[in-house]
Amino acid sequence: FFFQTDVEISLVGGSCKNPVEKFWNGSSAMYILQKATHSEESDSMEESRTDDAVYTSEVLPKENPGALALSVGRAKQLISLYTMVQNPNVTSLGVSDLAVLPPLWARCDGSDPQHTCWIGAEPLKAGNKVMGLNIYMVSCDGPTADKTRFPNLEELKMEHKIRHHSSVVTTKGFARYELIVAAAIEDTIAESGSNIYVDITWNGVEKILETPPVISAATLNIALESGDPRSPVFQLYRELRFLLALAEGLKTGVTEWPEPSESESAPKLVQEFLTDLKKKLDGDYIFEDKNETEKINCDTAAVDNCIKSIFGERGDLDFTEQLWCKMKSKCVSSYQELIDCFTLVIKSLERGEIQPWIHQGSSSFLSQLIQQSYHGKMEAVSLSDITPIQMLLEVGLEKMKKDYVSFFIEQKSLLFQDYFISTSVELQEQVHRVQKLHHMLEIMVSCTGLLQFRHENLFPLTQICMKYYKENPLNEKHVFQLPIRQALVKKFYQNDNPEVWRVEISSGHGQKEVKTTWQVSTTAPVEHGTSNNSGLLSDSTVNGSSEEKLYFITMIQCSQVQFT
Repeated sequence: FFFQTDVEISLVGGSCKNPVEKFWNGSSAMYILQKATHSEESDSMEESRTDDAVYTSEVLPKENPGALALSVGRAKQLISLYTMVQNPNVTSLGVSDLAVLPPLWARCDGSDPQHTCWIGAEPLKAGNKVMGLNIYMVSCDGPTADKTRFPNLEELKMEHKIRHHSSVVTTKGFARYELIVAAAIEDTIAESGSNIYVDITWNGVEKILETPPVISAATLNIALESGDPRSPVFQLYRELRFLLALAEGLKTGVTEWPEPSESESAPKLVQEFLTDLKKKLDGDYIFEDKNETEKINCDTAAVDNCIKSIFGERGDLDFTEQLWCKMKSKCVSSYQELIDCFTLVIKSLERGEIQPWIHQGSSSFLSQLIQQSYHGKMEAVSLSDITPIQMLLEVGLEKMKKDYVSFFIEQKSLLFQDYFISTSVELQEQVHRVQKLHHMLEIMVSCTGLLQFRHENLFPLTQICMKYYKENPLNEKHVFQLPIRQALVKKFYQNDNPEVWRVEISSGHGQKEVKTTWQVSTTAPVEHGTSNNSGLLSDSTVNGSSEEKLYFITMIQCSQVQFT
């Protein structure tokens, strides 16, 4: 495979973005072939290389993809070279013991009448030998809302039969409907990456753009980013952000404090809280009826009615948790205020003015001081350096763990509870695991409030999330998938057009199987060529209506080259 100065090739795999994933779901590793972008200096360096192989890189170039496309003729020529290299019958290359290469995809500029945007070649393997290649031709047109431009399914099937000399074909349908799309937050540039959509597959397609039948298989896909101000648990998210700020301050020595609140200062609120405790009989804190207590536990005033039923108010807040609620983000606005608050608490404990109740098993330093105060002996505490920040972080961490666990107890989803609330790991890791709990909570709340999920649906979803987060770091871009009954979500999309609709027409079996795929999608299936191709359609309305969705039309045709 001799070096070509006008092209470059990139090896894509692992966590790299897959540029052909919207229409092909084959091998995870592949070569992407495109027009060269290196400078004249790099040209001279490349020419001085002694090897004859095409230079490969691990990362796709960052330039405008539209400038990277090759002419269709050039791409076909290079695919032919790749095919020749993989063919064991071509002995003139002098290569023995050929290695099976990853699939090769070449970007095309759509300059031919079919508007070809990709050409791909995929080896057909039998053990370690290449028996042939699948050659893919991908064409793209649109966007258009004119459905008269869509072909008839019978025409597609007949075209497939003629091309592949087959008498029998099977069809498989795919449709994707967006259930919830997170819109951009007003006055901000960045859009949320949150989305909930359902993928539906079925066999025996009868017509183009048909609605999936009742017996279809459905998979719910959820990608949710925390922190949407419209979320019913946004106040809890703000509480988590304060916890994260404390953890970062503990790690770096620099804490970002919130702006001072216009309401009462944190020390004043803490003093009032301590004074109230002194008035309790025998110095013990007695809980009032849950409905009459001050609603400070989770800022539940901001929680929607539909969420209150699943994430209700905790009626068992102990002293340290109530103290956290007084001191959290809207109140404590400086390091000095933090010291003042803990000074008030420690002095009250030393004087025996309060004997507050705490949860059994509480392990924070403040809880240990409270337990010591029961016996009239407390160790000396130096409220300096990082000590006050760590004390508040420990208190908030314990409180928020119980908040999240109380929700998952209600959902009877405690398979991995010990992992998420373990105190045997260092403090920063505990904070990281609480972040995971919050992300799972956001997912459950969204599915409950927006999709009206019940326990029988939430339970398996919770288990999927917990299993993922026990094995992986926090990743709010991860798409969680849950097989569901189509009827469960049909009412959310039954009057909508799909975001993606696809039919696969196939014939043959095993490695002899060949497919013709026709697809429409509301987003361009390729990131190159759609803006500068004069042959593409750009209809915005049909018959004066602007309500029809605009679709890109993609056709993937497959042919085979057999070496044996």
